[in-house]
Amino acid sequence: MATEKRDYYEVLGLTKSASDDEIKKSYRKLAKQYHPDLHPGDKECEEKFKEANEAYEVLSDPDKKAKYDQFGHAAFDPNSGFGGGGGFGDFGDLGDILGSIFGGFGGFGGGGQQRRNAPQRGENLRVRLSVTFEEAAFGCSKDITIPRIEDCEECSGTGAEKGTTPESCSECGGTGSVRTQQRTPFGVMSSTAACRKCGGTGKIIKSPCRKCSGKGKVQRQRTIAVKIPAGIDDNQTISLRGQGHAGANGGPKGDLLITVSVKAHPLFERDGTSILFEMPITFVQATLGAEVEVPTLDGKVKYAIPEGTQTGTTFRLRGKGIPYLNGSSRGDQYVTVNIETPRNLTKAQKEILRQFAESTGSDEGIKTKRRRK
Repeated sequence: MATEKRDYYEVLGLTKSASDDEIKKSYRKLAKQYHPDLHPGDKECEEKFKEANEAYEVLSDPDKKAKYDQFGHAAFDPNSGFGGGGGFGDFGDLGDILGSIFGGFGGFGGGGQQRRNAPQRGENLRVRLSVTFEEAAFGCSKDITIPRIEDCEECSGTGAEKGTTPESCSECGGTGSVRTQQRTPFGVMSSTAACRKCGGTGKIIKSPCRKCSGKGKVQRQRTIAVKIPAGIDDNQTISLRGQGHAGANGGPKGDLLITVSVKAHPLFERDGTSILFEMPITFVQATLGAEVEVPTLDGKVKYAIPEGTQTGTTFRLRGKGIPYLNGSSRGDQYVTVNIETPRNLTKAQKEILRQFAESTGSDEGIKTKRRRK
């Protein structure tokens, strides 16, 4: 049940005021700590990894985070009364959207009057789409569902009942605006305003379409296939022309602007087309050299660690990075090794290390410690 889950902020060790960067850093730290590849067969680590993933899935998404901050886990429980909906944003009342499409194109421009009923391009539609690290690297196809303003199919966008047509407004002569003159002490002043009789449309609809109530526009849910190009980065935007809201007075449709949010990876960090990875190795592997398996986006690859490798040393795996956007080549993966200090050694193992220290002349501090014992 939702009430049994730990608070997502508690899971990531954060407060509600945590920034996006803090959420991402905390998740990456926990994901590295509990990743199943680093703890094979450890069920507890596996559960903690899943818990961190679930918390990050919600808190990294602005819409989901807002719902969670307001309703907690109940926001995603279909039986709670708070779940459902969401999608790509709340568009509110259809009339508000139509107002943004039809409003605000009166006045003067370039010395001449602009017709209020001239063709106007539709509003752009903006959405955010979340993809995984791998999907951003190699590209993918996604289906997104959006609420969009379209021409009414019943009346073909005219707003008039089928079989009838709008009439030109007698008040403004079909221009959608009227000019008034007022005598003042400084002379006769002229101004223009939207025609009150036709509402600035230049047309009178005597028999409104019953499907759209004479607006000529309706809101519909549309599912659109989106191709995410390989190599796209966080916060980059894809533009689909003509997939936005319908225009007014025969104007063209707006565009659909899709801003991509790339989820953090539990092991890798991205820097342009490069992938950065920190890999732990043992003291013995670093000292004697060893062949190790390194995780990459293409799967694990073998790499020979040279004898005498120091902690913090970085190696390059050519062509294992992120593909160049709209290119044919890939960046590189950089592997930084960190030597893990052995713990909980037995007496015999400690004695072997002391003998090693004496043989290399690096036993001064160790001898002092032994004398104190």
